[in-house]
Amino acid sequence: MDISKIKASEVDTVYGLKIGDPKAPVKVIEFINLSCPFCKKWHDDSKELLAKYVEEGKVQRVIKHFNKETPHLEKGNVIHRYLDYSNPKAALAEIEYFYENQDEWGSLKSLGEIAAYAEDKRDIALQTNEKEINGIIEEANRSIVELVPTVFIGEEIFDEHITVDELQTLIEDKLKSVE
Repeated sequence: MDISKIKASEVDTVYGLKIGDPKAPVKVIEFINLSCPFCKKWHDDSKELLAKYVEEGKVQRVIKHFNKETPHLEKGNVIHRYLDYSNPKAALAEIEYFYENQDEWGSLKSLGEIAAYAEDKRDIALQTNEKEINGIIEEANRSIVELVPTVFIGEEIFDEHITVDELQTLIEDKLKSVE
């Protein structure tokens, strides 16, 4: 991933699904799309480590469901509209489900089938997330985030290729620098 154009200084915690203590010293800001297989890899690889740091109050995750217009990511855009940002714990459980079952719902042909899947399989309703979604898109455009996943810890920018050990070192270094 070419990060040379990305403006980390333009990325903030205003919009997104917030997991953990807002006073946590380290913010992990994740631009993702639920139909992206690389975002699934990031999620699967990092979820246990991030959950540990969130539970300890050291990290707050800000998950930004980034709607993309590319055909293979439009299905994720539909699912994003069903996530309840007012209930982060439930939304995180839904994210987990949708990643675990990405092949199933991702193989559906129409966007209407994707919406029906969310409603029928998960018994979740369409949310009024337009303000969040539009804020995330505007922020991505302003900061020149084009690809998913794009993850930030301060000025550090990375994607799914980071190892768990590298992620842990990055978080630990950031924790030391804010003490």
